[in-house]
Amino acid sequence: MIHEIAQTIVSYIGDMGYWGIFLLMFLESTFFPFPSEIVMIPAGYLAFKGEMNLYMVVLAGIVGSVAGALFNYYLAMHFGRKFILRYGRYFFIKEETLKKLEAFFTKHGELSTFNGRLIPGIRQLISLPAGLARMNMAKFAFYSGFGAGIWVIVLVALGYLMGSNEALISEYLHSATLIALFCVILITLFYIVRHKRRQKILED
Repeated sequence: MIHEIAQTIVSYIGDMGYWGIFLLMFLESTFFPFPSEIVMIPAGYLAFKGEMNLYMVVLAGIVGSVAGALFNYYLAMHFGRKFILRYGRYFFIKEETLKKLEAFFTKHGELSTFNGRLIPGIRQLISLPAGLARMNMAKFAFYSGFGAGIWVIVLVALGYLMGSNEALISEYLHSATLIALFCVILITLFYIVRHKRRQKILED
């Protein structure tokens, strides 16, 4: 059953090409519970077979992710919290969920739009508190693209290196996720240390 679904997705992406990757990753970054794994891993496999360009696959995935994130960002910024709570319930966004997202954004600041992209359950929705807080759009796009880029590259690499071996992909996906999260922790710590040093220099 899983093999048949994977084959269907590979065929679909192959038929639609890079626009298909863009569209599916756009949806994945909005409200739809659509896992990026079933898009980017097959796309990486097609790149391995020479049917798609590896760099274009990565670019389409990142641009689609950022576009979807910007869609959520603008919805939150222009229509506000009441709108999100009113219609978000149809996409499993409850008031409690939004409060947790806002608390996460408040605690981690603008950098949350970067590290949030690699945390399951937060990845698709971290754009909402950023939009409600009217975060600078250029910074938002940069951090979102940076975080999405790491995740897209990890998934494409799995598809490219493991081919169509589902057992190996399942085995290494968990490890790859941990490696990506470790990279995020290191980058986050670097950002925090750098930010504190700048504050200290300004205070002196």
